[in-house]
Amino acid sequence: MRADLNGLSWRTSSYSNSDGANCVEVADDLPGIVPVRDSKQADTGPVLVFPAAAWSSFIGAVKKG
Repeated sequence: MRADLNGLSWRTSSYSNSDGANCVEVADDLPGIVPVRDSKQADTGPVLVFPAAAWSSFIGAVKKG
């Protein structure tokens, strides 16, 4: 499956480093999938795309420690 990632609204994860050195950005614009990228390579780096359910499970595990 290919998703059009142009024009998405990216936000920096609240778990990212506060000095901007280690930032993960996610986009919430696409139903059913969550694109994730490294903010240091926002225009040139890869974008990983996860199923929304898998991303929710991952975030739940991160919050639990």
